[in-house]
Amino acid sequence: MTSGRLILAATPLGDVRDASPRLASALAEADVIAAEDTRRLRSLASALEVTPRGRVVSFYEDVESARLPKLLEALHAGESVVLVTDAGMPSVSDPGFRLVAACVAEDLPVTCLPGPSAVTTALALSGLPCDRFCFEGFAPRKPGERAKWLSALRDEPRTAVFFESPHRLGSLLADAVEVLGGSRRAAVCRELTKTYEEVKRGTLAELASWAADGVRGEITVVLSGAEPREVAVTDLVAEVTSRVEAGERLKSAAAEVAEAAGVSKKELYDAVLAARKATR
Repeated sequence: MTSGRLILAATPLGDVRDASPRLASALAEADVIAAEDTRRLRSLASALEVTPRGRVVSFYEDVESARLPKLLEALHAGESVVLVTDAGMPSVSDPGFRLVAACVAEDLPVTCLPGPSAVTTALALSGLPCDRFCFEGFAPRKPGERAKWLSALRDEPRTAVFFESPHRLGSLLADAVEVLGGSRRAAVCRELTKTYEEVKRGTLAELASWAADGVRGEITVVLSGAEPREVAVTDLVAEVTSRVEAGERLKSAAAEVAEAAGVSKKELYDAVLAARKATR
């Protein structure tokens, strides 16, 4: 028996006109539709003038693991399973990863119907560099974890994109000012593709002030990458010396540290030798 296939289908962020003809066809023809919210799925199908012929099952975070066996059984039986979330691409900070991983493990076909994504939409609208970026999912809720997470972005050279809830945005931006500095540039994208779409661009200090009284809607934040910090060769001598004392060869330790810091390998090597002579 030929196995069915899992179809990951991107859904509109807000404006139903962004739905692709392929999405409408997939919803109409699927044997099974696994939906993060079945009510939203019914509303989307109605707006697209589509009547699903297949079974509709809920597939949200709390039931993902429990739903896997039946969905895999359907796929092995040759049925097509369409996975949709409330908005955007399944698996991207939404349910889907576990099912995709299980299909890959069991060599079941997986395909994707591309479409709207809050990540790339916000990135394109931000006015910040898009050539290299990283996606950080949702910002941590707890203050301590959030501060640690922000610290990891302090020297991140790529533009970072992440999600945040509207009621935590103000505190997140205030923390970002403390950890990253108020002059770092960012953009807050709100209600993308919807009636009240807004993109607020500025420094973290400006955005923190703007969001202090509260913001509504679905939020995507785009943070500019860190500017390269100039490192003096002499500041790296201690690190090389420590690695040598731990058993590394001087030449290889100096080369690796120099490459990571973006300084001359020869200058660092010579600086370590000079420091050794000075302490004799």
